[in-house]
Amino acid sequence: RGRAGRMPALLAAGWALLAAAFLAALLLLLLREPGRQPGGASAADLFQDLIRYGKTKGGCGQRPAWLRLLQVPKRWFTHFYVVSVLWNGFLLICLSRAEFLRGPLPSCIQQVHYTLGREPQSEDAGNEHFSALLVLLLLWLHSCRRLAECLWTSVFSKGVIHIVQYCFGLAYYIAVGSTVLCQVPTNIRNGKELSVRISWYHIAGVVMYLWASLHQHKCLVILANLRKTKSGQVVSLSHSVPFGDWFERVSCPHYFAELLIYVSMAITFGFRNVTWWCVVMCVLFNQALAAILCHEFYQKNFSSYPKHRKAFIPFVF
Repeated sequence: RGRAGRMPALLAAGWALLAAAFLAALLLLLLREPGRQPGGASAADLFQDLIRYGKTKGGCGQRPAWLRLLQVPKRWFTHFYVVSVLWNGFLLICLSRAEFLRGPLPSCIQQVHYTLGREPQSEDAGNEHFSALLVLLLLWLHSCRRLAECLWTSVFSKGVIHIVQYCFGLAYYIAVGSTVLCQVPTNIRNGKELSVRISWYHIAGVVMYLWASLHQHKCLVILANLRKTKSGQVVSLSHSVPFGDWFERVSCPHYFAELLIYVSMAITFGFRNVTWWCVVMCVLFNQALAAILCHEFYQKNFSSYPKHRKAFIPFVF
Protein backbone atom coordinates (compact mmCIF):
# COMPACT_ATOMS: atom_id res chain seq x y z
CA ARG A 1 0.00 0.00 0.00
CA GLY A 2 2.95 2.34 0.70
CA ARG A 3 4.41 1.84 -2.77
CA ALA A 4 0.98 2.18 -4.36
CA GLY A 5 0.63 5.64 -2.85
CA ARG A 6 4.15 6.74 -3.77
CA MET A 7 3.43 7.76 -7.38
CA PRO A 8 0.45 10.06 -6.68
CA ALA A 9 2.53 11.69 -3.94
CA LEU A 10 5.43 12.31 -6.34
CA LEU A 11 3.08 13.67 -8.99
CA ALA A 12 1.36 15.92 -6.47
CA ALA A 13 4.73 17.24 -5.30
CA GLY A 14 5.76 17.96 -8.89
CA TRP A 15 2.59 19.88 -9.68
CA ALA A 16 2.80 21.71 -6.34
CA LEU A 17 6.34 22.87 -7.15
CA LEU A 18 5.18 24.08 -10.55
CA ALA A 19 2.29 25.93 -8.94
CA ALA A 20 4.72 27.52 -6.49
CA ALA A 21 6.89 28.70 -9.39
CA PHE A 22 3.90 30.40 -11.04
CA LEU A 23 2.87 31.90 -7.69
CA ALA A 24 6.38 33.29 -7.20
CA ALA A 25 6.30 34.82 -10.69
CA LEU A 26 2.89 36.35 -9.94
CA LEU A 27 4.09 37.84 -6.66
CA LEU A 28 7.22 39.26 -8.31
CA LEU A 29 5.01 40.88 -10.91
CA LEU A 30 2.60 42.34 -8.35
CA LEU A 31 5.34 43.53 -5.99
CA ARG A 32 7.59 45.17 -8.57
CA GLU A 33 8.56 48.76 -7.85
CA PRO A 34 5.99 51.38 -8.94
CA GLY A 35 7.15 53.28 -11.97
CA ARG A 36 9.96 50.87 -12.71
CA GLN A 37 10.24 50.25 -16.42
CA PRO A 38 10.49 46.58 -17.40
CA GLY A 39 13.75 45.69 -19.03
CA GLY A 40 15.86 48.00 -16.86
CA ALA A 41 18.28 45.22 -15.96
CA SER A 42 19.30 41.99 -17.61
CA ALA A 43 17.57 39.85 -14.96
CA ALA A 44 14.38 41.90 -15.35
CA ASP A 45 14.67 41.55 -19.12
CA LEU A 46 14.77 37.77 -18.85
CA PHE A 47 11.92 37.59 -16.35
CA GLN A 48 9.59 39.92 -18.26
CA ASP A 49 10.36 38.30 -21.59
CA LEU A 50 9.72 34.85 -20.16
CA ILE A 51 6.31 35.52 -18.59
CA ARG A 52 4.83 37.80 -21.28
CA TYR A 53 3.44 36.76 -24.65
CA GLY A 54 1.28 38.13 -27.44
CA LYS A 55 0.04 41.67 -26.88
CA THR A 56 1.65 41.91 -23.44
CA LYS A 57 5.16 41.60 -24.94
CA GLY A 58 5.06 45.37 -25.40
CA GLY A 59 5.50 45.70 -21.63
CA CYS A 60 9.05 44.38 -21.99
CA GLY A 61 10.20 47.60 -23.60
CA GLN A 62 12.99 47.43 -26.17
CA ARG A 63 14.37 43.93 -25.91
CA PRO A 64 17.91 42.92 -26.90
CA ALA A 65 18.24 41.29 -30.30
CA TRP A 66 19.33 37.99 -28.79
CA LEU A 67 16.12 37.79 -26.76
CA ARG A 68 14.04 38.31 -29.87
CA LEU A 69 15.66 35.21 -31.32
CA LEU A 70 14.10 33.12 -28.52
CA GLN A 71 10.51 33.57 -29.70
CA VAL A 72 8.03 31.76 -31.91
CA PRO A 73 4.66 32.91 -33.34
CA LYS A 74 1.79 32.92 -30.86
CA ARG A 75 -0.34 31.05 -33.39
CA TRP A 76 1.81 28.04 -32.55
CA PHE A 77 -0.52 27.68 -29.57
CA THR A 78 -2.36 25.39 -31.97
CA HIS A 79 0.45 22.85 -31.60
CA PHE A 80 -0.41 22.43 -27.91
CA TYR A 81 -3.84 21.11 -28.75
CA VAL A 82 -2.64 18.96 -31.63
CA VAL A 83 -0.28 17.22 -29.20
CA SER A 84 -2.99 16.99 -26.54
CA VAL A 85 -5.61 15.53 -28.91
CA LEU A 86 -3.16 12.90 -30.15
CA TRP A 87 -1.48 12.00 -26.84
CA ASN A 88 -4.50 12.17 -24.55
CA GLY A 89 -6.59 10.45 -27.21
CA PHE A 90 -4.04 7.62 -27.16
CA LEU A 91 -4.20 7.47 -23.35
CA LEU A 92 -7.99 7.48 -23.46
CA ILE A 93 -8.01 4.53 -25.86
CA CYS A 94 -5.52 2.66 -23.67
CA LEU A 95 -7.52 3.29 -20.51
CA SER A 96 -10.84 2.42 -22.18
CA ARG A 97 -9.49 -0.87 -23.52
CA ALA A 98 -8.01 -1.74 -20.13
CA GLU A 99 -11.22 -0.89 -18.28
CA PHE A 100 -13.71 -2.57 -20.59
CA LEU A 101 -11.59 -5.42 -21.98
CA ARG A 102 -9.97 -6.11 -18.59
CA GLY A 103 -6.41 -6.10 -19.89
CA PRO A 104 -3.19 -4.37 -18.79
CA LEU A 105 -1.97 -1.00 -19.99
CA PRO A 106 0.72 -0.88 -22.73
CA SER A 107 4.19 -1.91 -21.58
CA CYS A 108 5.63 1.61 -22.02
CA ILE A 109 3.03 3.01 -19.61
CA GLN A 110 3.57 0.11 -17.20
CA GLN A 111 7.27 0.94 -17.10
CA VAL A 112 6.50 4.51 -16.04
CA HIS A 113 4.18 3.16 -13.33
CA TYR A 114 6.85 0.82 -12.02
CA THR A 115 9.52 3.53 -12.07
CA LEU A 116 7.38 5.83 -9.96
CA GLY A 117 6.42 3.06 -7.56
CA ARG A 118 2.86 2.11 -8.54
CA GLU A 119 1.90 -1.49 -7.75
CA PRO A 120 0.68 -3.48 -10.79
CA GLN A 121 -2.57 -4.36 -9.03
CA SER A 122 -4.75 -2.85 -6.35
CA GLU A 123 -8.17 -3.33 -4.90
CA ASP A 124 -11.01 -1.63 -6.70
CA ALA A 125 -11.69 1.60 -4.82
CA GLY A 126 -15.29 2.46 -5.59
CA ASN A 127 -15.73 4.84 -8.49
CA GLU A 128 -12.10 5.95 -8.79
CA HIS A 129 -11.55 3.99 -12.01
CA PHE A 130 -14.66 5.37 -13.66
CA SER A 131 -13.79 8.88 -12.43
CA ALA A 132 -10.33 8.70 -14.02
CA LEU A 133 -11.83 7.50 -17.29
CA LEU A 134 -14.39 10.31 -17.26
CA VAL A 135 -11.81 12.99 -16.44
CA LEU A 136 -9.52 11.81 -19.23
CA LEU A 137 -12.49 11.95 -21.62
CA LEU A 138 -13.31 15.51 -20.52
CA LEU A 139 -9.68 16.55 -20.93
CA TRP A 140 -9.57 15.10 -24.45
CA LEU A 141 -12.86 16.78 -25.44
CA HIS A 142 -11.52 20.07 -24.08
CA SER A 143 -8.42 19.72 -26.25
CA CYS A 144 -10.54 18.87 -29.32
CA ARG A 145 -12.66 21.99 -28.82
CA ARG A 146 -9.67 24.24 -28.27
CA LEU A 147 -7.97 22.84 -31.38
CA ALA A 148 -11.10 23.53 -33.44
CA GLU A 149 -11.25 27.07 -32.05
CA CYS A 150 -7.60 27.70 -32.89
CA LEU A 151 -8.14 26.48 -36.43
CA TRP A 152 -11.51 28.00 -37.27
CA THR A 153 -12.49 30.63 -34.68
CA SER A 154 -9.53 32.54 -33.28
CA VAL A 155 -7.73 35.22 -35.28
CA PHE A 156 -4.10 35.34 -34.20
CA SER A 157 -2.12 38.53 -34.48
CA LYS A 158 1.60 38.66 -35.19
CA GLY A 159 2.29 38.26 -31.48
CA VAL A 160 5.00 35.93 -30.22
CA ILE A 161 5.74 33.67 -27.27
CA HIS A 162 9.03 32.69 -25.66
CA ILE A 163 10.48 29.38 -26.81
CA VAL A 164 10.51 28.22 -23.16
CA GLN A 165 6.76 28.92 -22.88
CA TYR A 166 6.20 27.00 -26.10
CA CYS A 167 8.15 23.96 -24.88
CA PHE A 168 6.40 24.13 -21.51
CA GLY A 169 3.00 24.12 -23.22
CA LEU A 170 3.86 20.99 -25.19
CA ALA A 171 5.16 19.22 -22.08
CA TYR A 172 2.18 20.36 -20.00
CA TYR A 173 -0.45 18.65 -22.13
CA ILE A 174 1.55 15.42 -22.12
CA ALA A 175 2.01 15.57 -18.35
CA VAL A 176 -1.58 16.44 -17.44
CA GLY A 177 -3.09 13.47 -19.28
CA SER A 178 -0.42 11.16 -17.91
CA THR A 179 -1.29 12.41 -14.42
CA VAL A 180 -4.87 11.24 -14.86
CA LEU A 181 -3.77 7.82 -16.08
CA CYS A 182 -1.33 7.41 -13.18
CA GLN A 183 -4.21 7.57 -10.69
CA VAL A 184 -5.10 3.95 -11.50
CA PRO A 185 -2.96 0.78 -11.14
CA THR A 186 -1.18 -0.81 -14.09
CA ASN A 187 -3.38 -3.93 -14.23
CA ILE A 188 -6.51 -1.82 -13.88
CA ARG A 189 -9.34 -4.27 -13.59
CA ASN A 190 -7.37 -7.34 -12.45
CA GLY A 191 -9.77 -9.47 -14.47
CA LYS A 192 -12.90 -7.90 -13.01
CA GLU A 193 -15.68 -6.15 -14.87
CA LEU A 194 -15.87 -2.38 -14.68
CA SER A 195 -18.64 -1.33 -12.31
CA VAL A 196 -19.99 1.97 -13.63
CA ARG A 197 -21.82 3.79 -10.87
CA ILE A 198 -22.63 7.38 -11.66
CA SER A 199 -22.41 9.48 -8.49
CA TRP A 200 -23.64 12.99 -7.80
CA TYR A 201 -20.13 14.42 -8.15
CA HIS A 202 -19.83 12.98 -11.65
CA ILE A 203 -22.99 14.81 -12.66
CA ALA A 204 -21.97 18.03 -10.88
CA GLY A 205 -18.51 17.95 -12.48
CA VAL A 206 -19.81 17.37 -16.00
CA VAL A 207 -22.46 20.09 -15.66
CA MET A 208 -19.85 22.60 -14.45
CA TYR A 209 -17.51 21.51 -17.25
CA LEU A 210 -20.16 22.10 -19.91
CA TRP A 211 -21.13 25.48 -18.39
CA ALA A 212 -17.54 26.73 -18.25
CA SER A 213 -16.72 25.37 -21.71
CA LEU A 214 -19.74 27.13 -23.22
CA HIS A 215 -18.75 30.48 -21.74
CA GLN A 216 -15.12 30.05 -22.73
CA HIS A 217 -16.21 29.42 -26.32
CA LYS A 218 -18.51 32.45 -26.27
CA CYS A 219 -15.68 34.68 -25.02
CA LEU A 220 -13.26 33.40 -27.64
CA VAL A 221 -15.86 34.09 -30.34
CA ILE A 222 -16.26 37.64 -28.99
CA LEU A 223 -12.49 38.18 -29.19
CA ALA A 224 -12.34 36.79 -32.72
CA ASN A 225 -15.29 38.91 -33.91
CA LEU A 226 -13.42 42.08 -32.92
CA ARG A 227 -11.21 41.40 -35.94
CA LYS A 228 -13.90 40.21 -38.34
CA THR A 229 -16.80 41.63 -40.28
CA LYS A 230 -20.28 40.18 -39.85
CA SER A 231 -19.58 37.98 -42.86
CA GLY A 232 -16.55 36.50 -41.09
CA GLN A 233 -13.83 38.25 -43.09
CA VAL A 234 -10.75 39.23 -41.11
CA VAL A 235 -10.22 42.99 -41.47
CA SER A 236 -7.85 43.81 -38.61
CA LEU A 237 -5.23 42.29 -36.35
CA SER A 238 -5.26 45.17 -33.88
CA HIS A 239 -6.53 44.93 -30.30
CA SER A 240 -9.88 46.34 -29.16
CA VAL A 241 -11.89 46.33 -25.93
CA PRO A 242 -14.22 43.29 -25.81
CA PHE A 243 -17.76 43.48 -24.44
CA GLY A 244 -20.43 40.88 -23.75
CA ASP A 245 -20.85 37.71 -21.71
CA TRP A 246 -18.27 37.45 -18.89
CA PHE A 247 -16.23 40.31 -20.37
CA GLU A 248 -18.64 42.62 -18.54
CA ARG A 249 -17.05 41.52 -15.24
CA VAL A 250 -13.45 40.54 -15.99
CA SER A 251 -10.77 41.32 -18.54
CA CYS A 252 -9.88 37.68 -19.19
CA PRO A 253 -12.98 35.51 -18.73
CA HIS A 254 -11.55 32.82 -21.02
CA TYR A 255 -8.75 32.33 -18.47
CA PHE A 256 -11.28 32.19 -15.64
CA ALA A 257 -13.29 29.61 -17.60
CA GLU A 258 -10.11 27.54 -18.03
CA LEU A 259 -9.71 27.44 -14.27
CA LEU A 260 -13.35 26.41 -13.81
CA ILE A 261 -12.89 23.59 -16.32
CA TYR A 262 -10.04 22.13 -14.26
CA VAL A 263 -12.03 22.62 -11.05
CA SER A 264 -14.89 20.70 -12.65
CA MET A 265 -12.51 17.80 -13.25
CA ALA A 266 -11.47 17.90 -9.60
CA ILE A 267 -15.16 17.64 -8.71
CA THR A 268 -15.52 14.71 -11.12
CA PHE A 269 -12.75 13.00 -9.18
CA GLY A 270 -15.00 13.30 -6.13
CA PHE A 271 -13.03 16.17 -4.51
CA ARG A 272 -10.62 13.61 -3.01
CA ASN A 273 -7.80 13.56 -5.56
CA VAL A 274 -5.01 15.64 -4.01
CA THR A 275 -2.82 15.33 -7.11
CA TRP A 276 -5.48 16.91 -9.32
CA TRP A 277 -6.00 19.76 -6.86
CA CYS A 278 -2.29 20.50 -7.28
CA VAL A 279 -2.91 20.64 -11.03
CA VAL A 280 -5.75 23.09 -10.34
CA MET A 281 -3.43 25.27 -8.27
CA CYS A 282 -0.92 25.28 -11.10
CA VAL A 283 -3.62 26.37 -13.56
CA LEU A 284 -4.88 29.01 -11.10
CA PHE A 285 -1.53 30.78 -10.71
CA ASN A 286 -0.59 30.39 -14.38
CA GLN A 287 -3.87 31.86 -15.63
CA ALA A 288 -3.85 34.59 -12.96
CA LEU A 289 -0.37 35.65 -14.08
CA ALA A 290 -1.49 35.91 -17.71
CA ALA A 291 -4.71 37.71 -16.71
CA ILE A 292 -2.87 40.38 -14.72
CA LEU A 293 -0.64 41.15 -17.70
CA CYS A 294 -3.62 41.39 -20.07
CA HIS A 295 -5.55 43.56 -17.60
CA GLU A 296 -2.60 45.97 -17.39
CA PHE A 297 -2.40 46.09 -21.19
CA TYR A 298 -6.06 47.10 -21.50
CA GLN A 299 -5.80 49.73 -18.77
CA LYS A 300 -2.64 51.21 -20.27
CA ASN A 301 -3.80 51.32 -23.89
CA PHE A 302 -7.49 52.24 -23.54
CA SER A 303 -8.24 55.32 -21.45
CA SER A 304 -11.98 54.55 -21.36
CA TYR A 305 -11.49 50.96 -20.23
CA PRO A 306 -14.26 49.98 -17.73
CA LYS A 307 -12.90 50.55 -14.24
CA HIS A 308 -15.23 48.05 -12.58
CA ARG A 309 -13.71 45.08 -14.39
CA LYS A 310 -11.47 42.76 -12.44
CA ALA A 311 -8.55 40.99 -14.08
CA PHE A 312 -9.41 37.34 -13.54
CA ILE A 313 -12.09 36.37 -11.02
CA PRO A 314 -15.37 38.38 -10.98
CA PHE A 315 -15.75 40.72 -7.97
CA VAL A 316 -12.52 39.34 -6.44
CA PHE A 317 -9.31 39.75 -8.40
